[in-house]
Amino acid sequence: MSSSGKDLGEGSSSPTGTLSRYESQKRRDWNTFGQYLKNQRPPVPLSQCNCNHVLDFLRYLDQFGKTKVHLQGCVFYGQPEPPAPCTCPLRQAWGSLDALIGRLRAAYEENGGSPETNPFATSSIRLYLKEIRECQAKARGIPYKKKKKGTKANDESTSTIHFS
Repeated sequence: MSSSGKDLGEGSSSPTGTLSRYESQKRRDWNTFGQYLKNQRPPVPLSQCNCNHVLDFLRYLDQFGKTKVHLQGCVFYGQPEPPAPCTCPLRQAWGSLDALIGRLRAAYEENGGSPETNPFATSSIRLYLKEIRECQAKARGIPYKKKKKGTKANDESTSTIHFS
């Protein structure tokens, strides 16, 4: 047993010993972030990584995004299903970035980082993700409203996200 009271492999591998999809993705994300830090000029040691490096990494990833985010001047701004193509940029979707940060936050601590110094767990990162979510929601015309505590998750009257 590890110091956390869990078996070392618990939740991370299947009975055949292969990593779960989540664990594989987390490892791949962690390695990608490590490579990103090494490629900086000068290279950034993980021990000196801070939330600014994480924010730069998230912005860097935007170039590989597949989500159309309409700019305010675009005629399709605010339309969830635009009728024609436009030249607005492709970005990383908010949900993808949010999930990525969750995996990297866990990987940081699993690789010996302290929760108190976790650069993925700072208020700056949470604020950045909130701004991305709101910006993308406005650009697509999809309202995101925070549910009040105590409401049922399956109560359709409080749901504001509709998928077609």
